[in-house]
Amino acid sequence: MRLDKYLKVSRLIKRRTLAKEVAEASRILVNGKEAKPSKDVKVDDIITIEFGLKVVTVKVKSLEISIKKEDSCLMYELISEVKKQ
Repeated sequence: MRLDKYLKVSRLIKRRTLAKEVAEASRILVNGKEAKPSKDVKVDDIITIEFGLKVVTVKVKSLEISIKKEDSCLMYELISEVKKQ
């Protein structure tokens, strides 16, 4: 599954276009490497997203094409959430 679509379906980022913009701004890493929006995401990949004042790191648990809002958090495991100074 494409990175931008995964971020939208898992609701880590609300819109796919926003996920694309964040990736193009070099603020997303997959397994420690800069990732483009079209990067293929696999189960057990580690995704690090830089949101303004915090950095969120998650591990991909499943790749669902569509999922209920309540269950979207089951698609990933939160590894860390660090606030920047």
